[in-house]
Amino acid sequence: MPFLLIDFPSFNPIAVAIGPFAIRWYALAYIGGIVIGWLYARSLLKTERLWGGPAPMSLMQIDDFILWVTLGIILGGRTGYVLFYNLPFFIKDPAAIFKLWEGGMSFHGGFLGCVAAVMWFAHRNRISILSLGDITTAVAPIGLLLGRIANFINGELWGRATDASLPWAMIFPHDPSHLPRHPSQLYEAGMEGILLFTVLAIMIRLGALKRPGMILGAFILIYGLTRIAGEHFREPDVQLGFLWGGLTMGMLLSIPMLLVGAILIVWAVRRGAPKPTAAIS
Repeated sequence: MPFLLIDFPSFNPIAVAIGPFAIRWYALAYIGGIVIGWLYARSLLKTERLWGGPAPMSLMQIDDFILWVTLGIILGGRTGYVLFYNLPFFIKDPAAIFKLWEGGMSFHGGFLGCVAAVMWFAHRNRISILSLGDITTAVAPIGLLLGRIANFINGELWGRATDASLPWAMIFPHDPSHLPRHPSQLYEAGMEGILLFTVLAIMIRLGALKRPGMILGAFILIYGLTRIAGEHFREPDVQLGFLWGGLTMGMLLSIPMLLVGAILIVWAVRRGAPKPTAAIS
């Protein structure tokens, strides 16, 4: 084994086990992302100067919304994985769709599930869809960061093979080829989590929440860019491999995000900031 090659840390995918019950790091990543994101969302709503006046929704409304966005993430993420990544397998074994503990979630499907939850909740509660989308995507990188770290702990979704002289190259225990690979989960955690959160946080401090749709558009655009960049280091799903022209499914699903994100940003800039209104209780 080359001198510089790093041994993959010996992680136990189960964080807590009590008798026959086990809680995995992946589940904790989802729970932690939702809880921390909820707390961050509440702090943003409490800070009126970020909105140029009272926030467009109440704390009670964001508390109620958590349940719906959680369902959107789980149902959308699983549905997206089934449709985009492994449909032939699930056609043969439909019961496997419900085996969430075996893994298999799609960000793009989860995002579409969140969009549906935002639109439904905003319409039902008569609040701005764009503003609710802004607050939802402002906190989303927290979950993305924790989710990618959980992917790394599980030793899944590893990177493409690389030269063993790369100082941080790793051999993942579940990789049948036992080749040195990029720890692409950590790359994605840095780009989709830390970088994206930092950029959005700076935009929020500069007044982006005063222009509904700005943070939503920036999230969609920047995530699309970082996901496409990360896919250059990530090994494609074995059942799909490379698609047309060396593209991957993750790249193809992210390309429309670039256009949608850019359109939302331009629209937010042209619309300008709305006049302050009374708080919704």
